Amino acid sequence: MKINEVKELLAGQPAAEQLEALRQDERSGVQKLLAAYDKRLAKAEAERRRFEKMLRYEHIYYGKGAQYVAGVDEAGRGPLAGPLVIAAVILPQEIFISGLNDSKQLSAARRDALYDEIMEKALAIEVNIVSVSNIDAYNIYSATQRGMAAVLEHLPLRPQVALIDAMPVQAAAIETVSVIHGDALSASIAAASIIAKVTRDRIMERLDKLYPAYGFAQNKGYGSSAHMQAIAAHGATKWHRRSYEPVKSMGLPPAAAAEDILYAPQLDSYEYPVED
Repeated sequence: MKINEVKELLAGQPAAEQLEALRQDERSGVQKLLAAYDKRLAKAEAERRRFEKMLRYEHIYYGKGAQYVAGVDEAGRGPLAGPLVIAAVILPQEIFISGLNDSKQLSAARRDALYDEIMEKALAIEVNIVSVSNIDAYNIYSATQRGMAAVLEHLPLRPQVALIDAMPVQAAAIETVSVIHGDALSASIAAASIIAKVTRDRIMERLDKLYPAYGFAQNKGYGSSAHMQAIAAHGATKWHRRSYEPVKSMGLPPAAAAEDILYAPQLDSYEYPVED
């Protein structure tokens, strides 16, 4: 075989006898291609083992008879502006999503790609967008707890167990399990973290078009120096949390009332926000 033919063969799924024949080929070009092939297989196998470890919590409850295990996570507890986004995801029992991890460990491009794959492969997804007025009314901790309970109530499939990232939550007829660093330890929670993070980032990018002075597309509502300077120069928008400093000390009226819970299983079908 010519070197190009060997390269094309190894890019696919060569048969065992074809590999054995190539390993007997003494040409350096063939051996380099085989080395790259073996390395790629080893990397893929390592990723599968890593992913299998991320299913260990799910498998505990499958083994106890659970049919559906949900993962729950949030994005946006810390920012000065924008909503809190909570996601719940139920993955199939037999699932593999290469590269799935805590959303904070991934690039924006990788999160977007995984978002699409999760949306395609998940059995059920629910997203809860908690308004700024709700955050201010209940405080961020309580708003998170309430929002997580609500997102579980509205899942299209009823899970027997919900794995929740580092938050004690009660939900009717669902066993809830708080997992510290769950977005790095559970595939279901990691999937929820990506759905929540991508959804919230897209909301903040829309807000950036309405309020370009605040740099929401870049800072996502967190208190960067440029964001703080914009607040000092232009004041706060209705999307800024009145219960967070420095907005709290401005003595502004409460944020405009909004629905307590805004659902968006797919952000593309949810026009939020569209106007001041």
